[in-house]
Amino acid sequence: RGIELDVLVNNAGISKATPLESSLTEWEDVIFTNLRGPYLVTKYAKPLLKKGSSIINISSTRAFMSEPHWHGYAAAKGGIGALTHSLAVTLGPEGIRVNAISPGWIDVSKWKKSSNKQEEPLRDIDHAQHPAGLVGKPEDIAAACSFLASEEAGFITGANLVIDGGMTVKMIYEE
Repeated sequence: RGIELDVLVNNAGISKATPLESSLTEWEDVIFTNLRGPYLVTKYAKPLLKKGSSIINISSTRAFMSEPHWHGYAAAKGGIGALTHSLAVTLGPEGIRVNAISPGWIDVSKWKKSSNKQEEPLRDIDHAQHPAGLVGKPEDIAAACSFLASEEAGFITGANLVIDGGMTVKMIYEE
């Protein structure tokens, strides 16, 4: 019996602004890493997948809301949503489920290289921006991956689970 893959999480990515003045190479770095990467990993992992396997693509809430100059990142993460539903339709007849997770603000500071660590701790106002009252942590995303990969999620495919503490549904007005 050969090697089989039960769960594939496409999580590699880069977070980088790409203003209109950016070079085509800078744009392509973001698109190739964040969108082409998951496509290629899935393509080459496909022979290892079997009935009951689960693919989870990590997108971002930046696919739905933006800040100035993040064009490449927003486009790539929006593309992850389209790739997810297209793969779900393609691979569904083989019993392979494909879903996406769109994290919001996740504090990954303790996972960064020491040279890139966050200098200031999160402030109360950072947490207060979220209806849940806190910024997310990597464990929140890991728990969602575990759920989507489980048998309990056996009827879920083509979905995009937004995990952002409610930030994308909150109206924000300047005072």
